[in-house]
Amino acid sequence: MFNNYPDIVSTNDIAKMLNIGKSSVYALLQSKQIQHVRVGRKYVVPKQAVINFASDICYNENKIVNGRLQLVTKGDVAQ
Repeated sequence: MFNNYPDIVSTNDIAKMLNIGKSSVYALLQSKQIQHVRVGRKYVVPKQAVINFASDICYNENKIVNGRLQLVTKGDVAQ
């Protein structure tokens, strides 16, 4: 499914992989819902971390409310 992407993906790649906007990608990264490492101002994200996140959503329905993925952002409390 994600064979065309490199082992380390960019925020643009993540947006395409998950079919979401860049602001949603940054929200996922900042809330640590997708594992990553910061190097300076850049996010270093293994492709496997995105795959793990997508798999977790499929099998963990408590993140989905009314058909929408609930993002936890700064200041929010996960339920």
